[in-house]
Amino acid sequence: MSSSPSRRAFGGLLGSAATAAALGTAASPAAAQNSETPFRAAADRTARRPNILFVLADDLGWADLSSYGSPHIRTPHLDRLARQGVRFTQAYSGSATCSPTRFSLYTGRHPGRTEGGLAEPIADRSAGLEPGHPTLASLLRDAGYATALIGKWHCGYLPDYSPTRSGWDSFFGNFGGALEYYSKLGSGGEYDLYEGEVEYRDLRYYTRVLTERAVRHLRTRDRQPWLLNLNFTTPHWPWIADGDEAESAEIVRRIKAGDRRALWHADGGSLEKYREMVEDLDRSVGQVLAALRASGQERDTLVVFASDNGGERWSHQWPLSGEKASLQEGGIRIPQIARWPARLDGGQVSHVPLYSPDWTATLLELGGARPAASHPLDGRSLAGYLLRGEDPPERDLFWRVRGERALRRGDWKYHRGKDGADRLFDLAHDPRERADKASVRPELLARLRTAWERTDAGLLPYPAPAAG
Repeated sequence: MSSSPSRRAFGGLLGSAATAAALGTAASPAAAQNSETPFRAAADRTARRPNILFVLADDLGWADLSSYGSPHIRTPHLDRLARQGVRFTQAYSGSATCSPTRFSLYTGRHPGRTEGGLAEPIADRSAGLEPGHPTLASLLRDAGYATALIGKWHCGYLPDYSPTRSGWDSFFGNFGGALEYYSKLGSGGEYDLYEGEVEYRDLRYYTRVLTERAVRHLRTRDRQPWLLNLNFTTPHWPWIADGDEAESAEIVRRIKAGDRRALWHADGGSLEKYREMVEDLDRSVGQVLAALRASGQERDTLVVFASDNGGERWSHQWPLSGEKASLQEGGIRIPQIARWPARLDGGQVSHVPLYSPDWTATLLELGGARPAASHPLDGRSLAGYLLRGEDPPERDLFWRVRGERALRRGDWKYHRGKDGADRLFDLAHDPRERADKASVRPELLARLRTAWERTDAGLLPYPAPAAG
């Protein structure tokens, strides 16, 4: 599989994967991996700097949308977004869990370049995104954007860390990694819904609350370009759908009794409950997109939808192996869609590998913001590829989590799991990572391992595990 789409004029039949996206159905995994589709930008090159709506789902798996192959979940609003824009088949998160991926998106750098990014994920108040570090929001704000974050932050707690200290003009949401959807209680029993840095009381279902706040926010936008990070907690555990108040009450009872594992919901959830949550997320995104359309700003707004990492327990990952917290494909490959009516034609599919830090570089370029020389980006801008007919950037995709490593170069992936064994996979023919080519291509394995170690040498070391 070539890493670059054809540059010929787009005028006739789409490739099989693109045809499926245009129809709102999923292509087979093999087609999504191997078919070639032309890529094109819309003709309007006079469009102003885009508004940016970046919607992040939480623990949504690679194939949890119907347009990505879910056999039982129906997501018509996100499928429509894909038909109107670009569906990416080989998009990745910046890490395998929540907070380090957010660090990679907000900074455009590997999580291991910052102390807060070493937590996988942040679970206490000892780590966070330092307010002095340049972020997507602070750099765009310096370039004239109004910036807001609604939903899950998970990059540190008060009193030291907050979105409003890292470049976002306003914040409405939760600081922690998980909360009970009605009570807004975290695992330690703390209340975790804030407006700015002040508690905000609302005991309704959280996805509803975030959706309403995002709709209200979009209705107040004017001609100043804006960035809105909309971070849902759906479908992260606990697996509670809108209306499950009895289940909510039981989890709250356990939290208040001191059970710090209550939110983990090890005895809860089901395939049906997960379906309800994902379909509710889809409806919520649809409401936000309808508000954007009603505001008259749809054409000039770049919408990006993604997950923060791979899915877990109830997620549909086929044909990928692994899940959240793993550097196998199922832990880091995610659904991702982009739409910008003024500049991108719809009905397109991209098979180019990309990950979260690339979007930071892309959005900064499109917004006319200059990255900070003191904090160089690890991501590469996709603007030339998406909008100017250029070849996609050639570089390695790098991941590191404690006890595990991975690097992708073209179709090849180097992976060392927690067993310490080095493996090599040809993802074009083996997305399930079952045919280990390490003994067949030892020289390639050595090159990729050396490249991983070269990047790793420039990152902060993990702190030693606590004694005892």
